[in-house]
Amino acid sequence: MAETVWRTRGRARRSTRTLRVRSSAAVLAVIVLAVLAVPPFVQLDQQAVDLGAKLLPPSWEHPFGTDDVGRDLLLRCVYGLRVSLLVGLVAALAATVIGTAVGAAAGALGGWTDRTVMRAVDTLSSIPHLLLGIFIVAVFRPGIWPVIVSVAVTHWLSTARIVRAEVLSLRGRPYVDAAVSGGASRWRVAVRHLVPGILPQAGLAAVLMVPHAMWHESALSFLGLGLPAHQASLGGLVQSGRGSLLAGDWWPTLFPGLLLIVPTLAIAGLAGAWRDRQNPRRRSELTL
Repeated sequence: MAETVWRTRGRARRSTRTLRVRSSAAVLAVIVLAVLAVPPFVQLDQQAVDLGAKLLPPSWEHPFGTDDVGRDLLLRCVYGLRVSLLVGLVAALAATVIGTAVGAAAGALGGWTDRTVMRAVDTLSSIPHLLLGIFIVAVFRPGIWPVIVSVAVTHWLSTARIVRAEVLSLRGRPYVDAAVSGGASRWRVAVRHLVPGILPQAGLAAVLMVPHAMWHESALSFLGLGLPAHQASLGGLVQSGRGSLLAGDWWPTLFPGLLLIVPTLAIAGLAGAWRDRQNPRRRSELTL
């Protein structure tokens, strides 16, 4: 009887997990298609001001309504999402490369190198990401690349810790001991055994870092830093819609916020499925 109940629960959870993965993939596909297709094919100027059409509620002509100067909010949100995805993807890739290199070096070399590197990581982790990001952005002129540099420099620390822990775990495996006993050089052991073992964890960290980087960029834009004022950004759109929200016009704030939340949930759904595939033991425990 208990075995039947477990099997029924396991099938239900697998069905739920499959539905979550498919829904997340479909949402991300729609988002990517909108980001890639709307700007080239929609021949509208996102900066076009029409004071006679300001703060119009959502309609067939303007599905997301218009902002306080009459610009189409759907088009502005798509351009803002395009910027956020660009910053998130590039910054996550750069931060993952930095964190993987630092964590792998610390774990593989060990000794005083490991202790020195990890104390430096702990010191940098004690500084709030947003404050450090604001300082970095303030050094440069407004633009996308200073924001990418800011996010990448402040987000590689967690990846370094994850990769170091994985390298330390791999160093104790029997096949690594056998390779060392067989006379393999440190470089060969790292390339043949350590690097392939840490790539799945590094890839998962990169995927999970994309929404984090998007929120970081949106926070900087909300504060008026990083991107120029005329360039669409989800954080900037939320900030500019605050005044309208107090007057009862909810759409200039709601839709940019949703375009931040929805991709985050979709990426989290896919990353959760990836994590379960990497760790079959954890997946079997969840199934029970």
